[in-house]
Amino acid sequence: MENASKALIIAGAILLSILIISLGIVIWRQASEVINSTSMSDMEKETFNAKFEQYQGESVRGANVNALLQQIITSNSDELNIAANRKVSIDGGATGVGNTAISLSGTNLDAIANRAQTSKVYKVTCGYSAGVVNKVTIENIEKK
Repeated sequence: MENASKALIIAGAILLSILIISLGIVIWRQASEVINSTSMSDMEKETFNAKFEQYQGESVRGANVNALLQQIITSNSDELNIAANRKVSIDGGATGVGNTAISLSGTNLDAIANRAQTSKVYKVTCGYSAGVVNKVTIENIEKK
C-alpha cells in the first residue's frame, strides 16, 4: 500500500511539472509574437495617418504644403518608421513643387520642405497601402 501511494504522488508531480512547462511555453510564444509583430494597431494607423491627412484637401495654401513636406521629412527620418519600412513618398506632379516624385534621399532637405510657393493653392491627396499613408500627391490648382 505504501508503494502505491508513493507511485500516485510521483505521477501527480510529473503531471504537474508537464502542466507548468506547457504553460510556460504558451506564455513564451505569445510574448515572442508580440515582440516580433511589426503590424500596426488601428489606433497606431490613425495616429500615423492623421499627421498627413490634416493637410489633405482641394485648396491647400502653399505654406501648409511646405508644412506637410516638413512633416513627411520628419516622419521618414524617424527611427521607428525606418525600422518598420514606413516611408511616405511625395508625388509633386507638374505643380511647381516638383515635376516628378520628390526624392528625400538628398542632403538638402530644407530646400524640399520649402518647395511649394506660398502664393499658390494646391490639391493634396493621400495614397494608402495596408491602411497606412504611403504616398502624398500634390497638384497645383490655379487660383480663380
